[in-house]
Amino acid sequence: MMMKFEHKKVDLGYEDLVAITKPEGRKYATPDHNKYYPSITTILSHKSKPGIEAWKKRIGYEEAAKILRKAYTRGTAVHLLIEKYLQNEKNCTSEFMPDIVGSFMDLKPFFDNRIGTIYGQEMALYSDHFEVAGRVDCVAEFDGKMSIIDFKTSLKPKKKEWVESYFMQECFYAIAFEERTKIPVTQLVTIIAVDNSTPELYIEHRDDWVEPLREVIKEYNTLDK
Repeated sequence: MMMKFEHKKVDLGYEDLVAITKPEGRKYATPDHNKYYPSITTILSHKSKPGIEAWKKRIGYEEAAKILRKAYTRGTAVHLLIEKYLQNEKNCTSEFMPDIVGSFMDLKPFFDNRIGTIYGQEMALYSDHFEVAGRVDCVAEFDGKMSIIDFKTSLKPKKKEWVESYFMQECFYAIAFEERTKIPVTQLVTIIAVDNSTPELYIEHRDDWVEPLREVIKEYNTLDK
């Protein structure tokens, strides 16, 4: 059974942001194209680089490349199916492989039972305060509360301390959304589809992640890029 989600358009002052991807990462142009801000994912990836490099060495670069390629392909497909479903597209599962549909069905109860009015999907946001930009998965009511909602996929279950970068990412989106719209969002929701396991749900408060976010941005700005 397909739900019918209500959508309300929020005025950001622009329709979208132009993104430029280079080897060193992605940047977004502000609407007037006077400034180019690094993406929040680029900033957070610098923080995780040492751990990822150590993992690649441990299992071998060829095997690591294979795993990362599979994870990226699956993650992109699951995200796209979720996006279509929340946009009320009929028969949206028909074009996806069974494993992708299976991951989606694991998450479907979170959407049907807990997501209310949707204010934006794949929305490009930027912050002049942080001089950072990015694209949020979803801004919507979750359990009746205005929230930043991020959809993730994982090959295995994760401990909370392993996904703190997700909370920082969502914290940025919440701050940037308020900066652009004057609408406060304090609830951060992370929904993770896990291969052959129960989905994981984390609900955090934005204000608990402002300082960690600030420190990560500060550290990135001191790097020799």
